[in-house]
Amino acid sequence: MKKELIEVPRATLDFYKYEEDGLNFYEFDATTCQPPEPMVNTIVGLSMLKTKKDRLVGIFFHEPFPLYDRIPLTISHEAKELEGGDFRITFKID
Repeated sequence: MKKELIEVPRATLDFYKYEEDGLNFYEFDATTCQPPEPMVNTIVGLSMLKTKKDRLVGIFFHEPFPLYDRIPLTISHEAKELEGGDFRITFKID
């Protein structure tokens, strides 16, 4: 899988785009930054979800519970704890 660095207006972290199993993924890694930067980049990234085939993936150093209250009700998330304790949160349009 080839990840392509993309320009995301108002983002402060690098975002990458890739395709897998017919889905479009936008991904960023927020493990090295402090609040509110992970939340800000997530909110910016959510604006890229246009179809049910789009996914936003954020890698966080902890599960971002305060963030969940701020995402629109039309977007769901799935959290997976990674080896080493980081979390991979995948957002999608319901």
